[in-house]
Amino acid sequence: MVDLLELHKYFLSSHLKAGGIAVDFTMGNGHDTLWLSRAVGPLGHVYAFDIQLQALKNTARRLREENAPRNCTLILDSHSNVKTYVKEEICAGIFNLGYLPGGNKTRTTLRPTTQKAVTDAMDLLARGGGLLVAVYPGHEEGRLEGKMLEELFAGYSRFRFSVSQFRLVNSPDSPFFFLAERSERI
Repeated sequence: MVDLLELHKYFLSSHLKAGGIAVDFTMGNGHDTLWLSRAVGPLGHVYAFDIQLQALKNTARRLREENAPRNCTLILDSHSNVKTYVKEEICAGIFNLGYLPGGNKTRTTLRPTTQKAVTDAMDLLARGGGLLVAVYPGHEEGRLEGKMLEELFAGYSRFRFSVSQFRLVNSPDSPFFFLAERSERI
């Protein structure tokens, strides 16, 4: 059976390059931050965002325990403020929307900040860059975020960005994701 959460790494990996700049917009427990850190290597850099101190602590511990390259900046702030911290073009970015795994399930990402963060992430994407946004429609805000993102991504020019959606058709509450890829030419 298809594991969509592993499949998204397959699609995003072609956009990651040694020495590149990547962003984990929702660091959570640090799994994606660690993966991005290793993918861009010691000459690259990863910015990771979360609004919960516990997420930052969990991620810092994971990076330390896994002997990750020292190429990460962990930021205790909303991903909607990405442009305050990230001034470079990025080769890749990843969002895992919803709530902190193992945390308070009533504290979730929200449409207004997610929309701003995704729009800013699209602006920061380098030519040939990729952005992955995982959506968790098993709760009401997640379902609404998914609809909002579908409308947002549909508004981008197909000549500038290719945006795909991957989901299990016969499991409407299962996580799904969008992959936005910026053209090499524009």
